[in-house]
Amino acid sequence: MATEADFEREIAALRGGVAAAGAGMGWDGALRARYTRLIDRMAQDMKAAVRAGRMTWAQAAAQANEQRNVIMDLIRSRSTPVARALAQDMKGQGLSLQALLDRKAQQLFGHSARFDQLSAGQRDQVFRAVVEAAGRSNPRVNVLMRRVSTAGRGLLILSLGIAVYNVATAEDHAEAAIEEGAILGGGVLGGLAGGAAAGLVCGPGALVCSSVGAFAGAVAGAFGVSLFF
Repeated sequence: MATEADFEREIAALRGGVAAAGAGMGWDGALRARYTRLIDRMAQDMKAAVRAGRMTWAQAAAQANEQRNVIMDLIRSRSTPVARALAQDMKGQGLSLQALLDRKAQQLFGHSARFDQLSAGQRDQVFRAVVEAAGRSNPRVNVLMRRVSTAGRGLLILSLGIAVYNVATAEDHAEAAIEEGAILGGGVLGGLAGGAAAGLVCGPGALVCSSVGAFAGAVAGAFGVSLFF
């Protein structure tokens, strides 16, 4: 038969899961904003270099495409397992320069256009379009991540608010503060570990598996910590 202590541990585990979700959502939203700023700055630098005569449009296109893929991989490596799985599901990897040149050639000069058949001036237009595209992030994903970040901050504020209330109303404030911090911290760390483990088992692009693993890990982490109090 479940006791009051068992019930409190279950509630603590759920709070740990909510805190982990909130922290992860806020972190991923901030990383997306950083990604958008970095690629925009990179593209602006490339265009300035061409205008200053330090490189050609062809060189700028090649470097912009390479640097965007590097930035994308770097941001993904710092994301939570759930966000990384979502990114892999939406876009496995960056496009090659040749694929981008062919795509932009068709967008600018018609579906029958082939980059290797364009004039020098037309090729420069395509190269410039590649540089400009490298500095733009998907606007729909940006809107989604802003909403995710806002929701994450709300969940985190709720979790911290409950923790502050529990500490304020406890008989031993110091012990309660340690317990609340351990539960929230255990939830966050458990969520990261659970999401990473699920990604290894199900594959990096397994979004549902990573999400379930992250929440289960967060709950388990918070519940495990609560057993010590």
